[in-house]
Amino acid sequence: MGRILIVMSAAGVWERADGSLYPTGYWAEEVAAPHEKFVQAGHTVDFASPGGVLQPLDLHSADPAIAGEECARYVAHARQALSDFGPLLKLEDVDAAAYDAIVLPGGHGPVVDLYKDAGLGRVLVSADDQNKIIGAVCHGPAALLSAVGPDGQWVFEGRRIAAFTTEEEELFGTADNAPWLQADRLAQAGARLEKGAPYQPFVLEDGNLVTGQNPASSGPLADAVNRRLAGRA
Repeated sequence: MGRILIVMSAAGVWERADGSLYPTGYWAEEVAAPHEKFVQAGHTVDFASPGGVLQPLDLHSADPAIAGEECARYVAHARQALSDFGPLLKLEDVDAAAYDAIVLPGGHGPVVDLYKDAGLGRVLVSADDQNKIIGAVCHGPAALLSAVGPDGQWVFEGRRIAAFTTEEEELFGTADNAPWLQADRLAQAGARLEKGAPYQPFVLEDGNLVTGQNPASSGPLADAVNRRLAGRA
């Protein structure tokens, strides 16, 4: 079976355009649903973040009115998985060659730190060079922006990407006062953005890159990663 690295943000707050601080953290479903499906498929799953910092839970993802009726199960699974794993790996020490897939969940953290993290950029450039599977969901695609090659070019330029949309950001209430919006920045970098209906599952596969639009896309994204890993076995 394969080995998968889930890379989490280390951010617990998102500084807004006016300087106010918005509490953030990992989105439970985006960690739990992929982890559950990866383990069920027999894969080994590691966790890493910048500095090995354990990001807090985004409490919005524990609210059934926001995150749906299954959110309590996702919260419990994510907390247990992270507890069982123990201290997170330091992203700066990770070798992409040790993994068959790299997966980036969301929450707003990636737009705080991962989009510009040099350690993640190194890992993603190396993983793409080796044709490893790279997955990202919701705000996770913002982390792909870190992958700038030695020639100064973004390695995912021209790729088809699904990501949390500006419309969804507006519906969630976080578009106004955002320092920048993920969809805008990805498009400016050269991504070929495609989208489905707001808050409905939508996953794109482009070469070794698999991306999902929102929390509801987390499970389908994991299914796509598992299919690709099975095809490489």
